[in-house]
Amino acid sequence: MLSRSYFNPTSTAQSGALFAIAAYFMWGLAPMYFKALVDVPALEILMHRIIWSALILGILISMFKQLGKVIQACCSPKTLSILVLSGLILGFNWGLFIWAVNNGHLLEASLGYYINPLFNVLFGFVFLSERFRRLQQIAVGMAVAGVSILIFTFGEVPIIALSLAASFSIYGLIRKQISVDSMPGLFIETLLMLPFALIYWFNIDSPTSDFALNSLELNALLILAGVVTTAPLLCFTAAARRIRYSTLGFFQYIGPTLMFVLAVFLYQEPFTFDRIVTFAFVWSALGVFAFDAWRVSRNS
Repeated sequence: MLSRSYFNPTSTAQSGALFAIAAYFMWGLAPMYFKALVDVPALEILMHRIIWSALILGILISMFKQLGKVIQACCSPKTLSILVLSGLILGFNWGLFIWAVNNGHLLEASLGYYINPLFNVLFGFVFLSERFRRLQQIAVGMAVAGVSILIFTFGEVPIIALSLAASFSIYGLIRKQISVDSMPGLFIETLLMLPFALIYWFNIDSPTSDFALNSLELNALLILAGVVTTAPLLCFTAAARRIRYSTLGFFQYIGPTLMFVLAVFLYQEPFTFDRIVTFAFVWSALGVFAFDAWRVSRNS
């Protein structure tokens, strides 16, 4: 039985775990929000994600008196250049996920986020010198085998899954390299993307781009993109700075599992034999990974 102290948020590692759980739960349910905007082009939704996230983060920065940290980060050329890179990768990940959800590829998106924890382990080993245990090696190998079977036997390259997994792992890795708090860092990233989003908004000719012509419900949904985007990312970046990078992989099972359930049972995406084979390998790999994490935590 877990002691009450385990959930004490004053502990850095334990609060990091709670942040991770919250982030992945919100990400798992996010497709329901984007499905409500299925008639809006993906780039336009991405534009709203950037604009309203920047506004919400700006308010939060002011409320929590974080402006000094924003200025400090912007005064460091190295930090600012890293945030430019992480912002570009984040924007790519956002846009691809929106497009995948609203074009019937939620199942493949869920596969990408199932693979992502194993990318975290691999990148943690290669770039952060984190220990790569034997069972972790086996887990990564099993996932590679599952994707390879899909490619060579069925002739299908899971580009969406691999792109989502790789881009988000790289984003987390980059953010872990700089000493910028989650909120100021995310605010700077969105500010760097904001001019491009505004230019796009001023130049597009879309039926939904003019708020004066939209219904109140649609406008509310578009503005809500800022909350849907900001809340889980703040939790994720807070978690990434508090716990081991490879440990983040354990919590991410929440997100893709919810996506998988939504894709197969709610949105009726086809779960064909080739996908069953690949998912079986990835799920088995994650089982090995989870067992290894449980074994290590039990002996520590």
